[in-house]
Amino acid sequence: MTQESLDQKPENTAEAAGANAKPAPEVMPSTEELLRKAELDAQEHHDAWLRAKAETENMRKRAVTDVANAHKYAVENFAAELLAVRDSLEAALMVETASVETLKSGAELTLKQLSAAFEKHKVVEVNPVGEKFDPHRHQAISMVPSEATPNTVISVLQKGYVLHERIIRPAMVVVAKAPDA
Repeated sequence: MTQESLDQKPENTAEAAGANAKPAPEVMPSTEELLRKAELDAQEHHDAWLRAKAETENMRKRAVTDVANAHKYAVENFAAELLAVRDSLEAALMVETASVETLKSGAELTLKQLSAAFEKHKVVEVNPVGEKFDPHRHQAISMVPSEATPNTVISVLQKGYVLHERIIRPAMVVVAKAPDA
């Protein structure tokens, strides 16, 4: 025998042994083992379901708290802007010997602060003189005969205000009607 035939022989022997070997028979698990495995799987699924249920309940509670806080603190930024206006008014009242001119200039500056706060928070003034009367945006106080087009706002008694396209106070207006003939 040559060295090559010796080297090949073990491989051939292993191949021959593998070809003749029979696969090990599969052992069927017992009914008790199957039941135990099913019970463990059921317990795992039940635990996962309980955790998911608890997490959902926690998320719901967090959402309720977040909504409550959003309602509670919705005007926080606007209120902070108004503090400067209040401070200005209090400072004006603390002056013992104020002249009419200084009070007027202080009131004008305070109005500028208030207008800036309104602008920053999208509170828009409604001053509808000359516009057609709109019952959704205006509150008619009276109708007077006028040369103006009927149903036109001819004067504003109190300005209205809009917050992000929603009326927070309608303008109180006087509306023109056709002159009596």
